[in-house]
Amino acid sequence: MLILGIESSCDETGIALYDSEAGLLSHALHSQVAMHAEYGGVVPELASRDHIRRVVPLLRSTLEKAGKSLTAIDAVAYTRGPGLSGALLVGCAFAEALALALDKPTIPVHHLEGHLLSPLLSADPPTFPFVALLVSGGHTQLMKVTGVGEYELLGETLDDAAGEAFDKSAKLLGLPYPGGALLSQLAERGDPEKYTLPRPMLHSGDLSFSFSGLKTAVLTLVREQDEPLADEFKADAARAFQEAIVEVLVKKSLKALKQTGLKHLVVAGGVGANRQLRSTLDAEAKRKRFRVYYPELEFCTDNGAMIALAGCLRLQAGTPAKRAGEFSVQPRWPLMQMSSTS
Repeated sequence: MLILGIESSCDETGIALYDSEAGLLSHALHSQVAMHAEYGGVVPELASRDHIRRVVPLLRSTLEKAGKSLTAIDAVAYTRGPGLSGALLVGCAFAEALALALDKPTIPVHHLEGHLLSPLLSADPPTFPFVALLVSGGHTQLMKVTGVGEYELLGETLDDAAGEAFDKSAKLLGLPYPGGALLSQLAERGDPEKYTLPRPMLHSGDLSFSFSGLKTAVLTLVREQDEPLADEFKADAARAFQEAIVEVLVKKSLKALKQTGLKHLVVAGGVGANRQLRSTLDAEAKRKRFRVYYPELEFCTDNGAMIALAGCLRLQAGTPAKRAGEFSVQPRWPLMQMSSTS
């Protein structure tokens, strides 16, 4: 069974071909970061227009790399939500039109489910059940995952997500868009003993998160400095911020493992690429004898491979494919509304 995956929820256009027997055959991705950097953030109208320009060339490239033709495709999976409505509509409309022309069914996919399942693309994939730490964009959640579509929410952020806190704090430090990854790089040069920032909700007794206060603490630190900010201060502040956010994510993840009695932890989403988070979790896993799994770095950000995979796993789990031609997008779509058959 050959599944075409299409991702267009925000500022990356992703296309992939996933074979149920052979695995991922090929994928292609275009990032709009350079275009949006001029504006300091994603401009939704520009994002939608760029998806339109990129989707056909990326599809051709993906088919060529896999040595496949359009007629070989058995179903088309695409991101239905959540995300930017205009960007979602581009991928959705293209997928439904293509599937209708090929007389193939479609599989609307939840974007976060794609991230959640993305570690299954690895050579050493996790097995169900596992605890998942999902740190993608505006989402920070801990979930117990029993199977495809079988999700139990253990805790989530009450305000800013980890990724949002990274980007907003980076902006406070004067880093250009997209700042989160640059902040992480800068933190590697910082002194971990120079500043100490709060660990929001670390001792809350539950598995909820809150990162807006951490961002405010960075703002307070910045206001105490002379302008322009010294490079040494930026590095030290970045390190203090990252130390705080990593400690919270790690401690809450360990608590979730203890609470569920599970021994497998999956980390997915853009923040899952953070090197300090990975090294800290790896050390804890060795010390406390559990396994931790991450997506390959190229699959931490939005991509078509995770959508194609999720679509394939949905079909295998019994979710019926839908007839092409009728569609809608869901810019706001809680993952917990998903089930193994919807």
